[in-house]
Amino acid sequence: MARLKITQTKSYIGSKQNHRDTLRSLGLKRMNDVVVKEDRPEIRGMAQTVRHLVTVEEVD
Repeated sequence: MARLKITQTKSYIGSKQNHRDTLRSLGLKRMNDVVVKEDRPEIRGMAQTVRHLVTVEEVD
């Protein structure tokens, strides 16, 4: 199964509360944090919501 590597590249300071909550639910707490999640529609949607704060790469 494919996996996604999600890296927080920008700070959430000054962003909306729901963006902060989305980062927290992805498991990202601070800049340069990295999490690897399964490639599911729910995870892709969350990454899409905060696309201006994170980078997403596919990992095999």
